[in-house]
Amino acid sequence: MKTYGFIFARGGSKGLPRKNIKLLHGKPLITYSIESAILSPMIDKVFVSTEDADIAAIATQAGAEVITRPAELASDTSPEWLSWQHACQWVKDKYGDFDYLVSLPATSPLRSVEDISAAIVALLPDSPNSLPTFDACISVTPANRSPYFNMVVKHESGQVSVVNPLEGNFARRQDVPEVFDMTTVVYSTTPEYVLASKNIFNGRITSIEVPKERAIDIDDIYDFMLAEAILKKG
Repeated sequence: MKTYGFIFARGGSKGLPRKNIKLLHGKPLITYSIESAILSPMIDKVFVSTEDADIAAIATQAGAEVITRPAELASDTSPEWLSWQHACQWVKDKYGDFDYLVSLPATSPLRSVEDISAAIVALLPDSPNSLPTFDACISVTPANRSPYFNMVVKHESGQVSVVNPLEGNFARRQDVPEVFDMTTVVYSTTPEYVLASKNIFNGRITSIEVPKERAIDIDDIYDFMLAEAILKKG
């Protein structure tokens, strides 16, 4: 079984400029994802897809192989899924077929090796002769807010209402269906699914749950400061 890890990292970022190479607790942010992939006993090789020379240099130094991403796939408006497809085809052309793709976004530096393993195992068939149950696995964490209880939508009249009301009066959030936030900790799938699909939700999707302290997704300076505080605490 060949399983490859991928980090997709553009040079541009509006929320936090140059965040992928910004020093987090003394290391470039992207290095955390590369190192977790290298440490995983289930990942055979690590690739970084980027159009940026600085990111490429740091990735190479950290032990990853760089896939040069076309400029048109690195714009603010280009769906990252197209970069997944490009990377899959690039690797297949150079190294031949492989079994699983694991995406480890640079914006989640606090993931554990166990999170990576869990996402891969979630896709394995129950037996050697059976077909896989799911096409892809995402990571989730318990949501702070619920669309059934304490999330509202504003109407043109100025009135607000619960996003997704349920029948009955619910006095506690614990009484409504449990909901989760998607995280960028880890995604796992197959190259065949990536190349044949328009996005990750085209097929049968499962999930693994990660605790909040490992589910931070760095989008702005406040996320960055929180991640640094957690790392400093050990």
